[in-house]
Amino acid sequence: MVRFFFVFLGIQLTLFGLNMLNWVQKHLVEPWTAMLAKICAFLVTWFDKSAVAEGKVLWNHASNFGVSIEAGCNGIEACIVLFAAILAFPSTWRHKIIGMVLGFVAVQAINIVRVISLFYLGQWNMTAFNFAHEYLWQALIMLDVLVVWLVWVRAGQRAKRADDGSDSPPPSGSIAAPNEPVAA
Repeated sequence: MVRFFFVFLGIQLTLFGLNMLNWVQKHLVEPWTAMLAKICAFLVTWFDKSAVAEGKVLWNHASNFGVSIEAGCNGIEACIVLFAAILAFPSTWRHKIIGMVLGFVAVQAINIVRVISLFYLGQWNMTAFNFAHEYLWQALIMLDVLVVWLVWVRAGQRAKRADDGSDSPPPSGSIAAPNEPVAA
């Protein structure tokens, strides 16, 4: 467990450091954030034709309200935490890659719901917007990361048991790392 913790922290520091590089921001983060705004605008226009994306801003040209998708709001930081947890946990590379791809999709799907909900909350009530933006959605995105990681860990245990030919699951409520005994 101590090894996992330090590897997890080391990977996070590395990925957050890479994320801060100007080249990464310019060529990966900014284009991703603009595409996220376009995806949100595309989804919103299914039922509200007044939404448009301008760069990283989801804008309502009828009400002149917009939300700017800034660092910390584009889901990249949440994915970094998830990727670090997946990479630090003992598993096969195949399982890790599947977890990172599906985890990225899950985090970004929730983040799209987050951006769209904030877009409408801000037009309705700024107090509700501020609470949802600063507290509610921050917690929900991190909860999503935790749930995705726990599901990934559990799927890896099931796959390992299937490969070992063991049909008996571990005791209910326990999660053990591969090659570690489960406490009874």
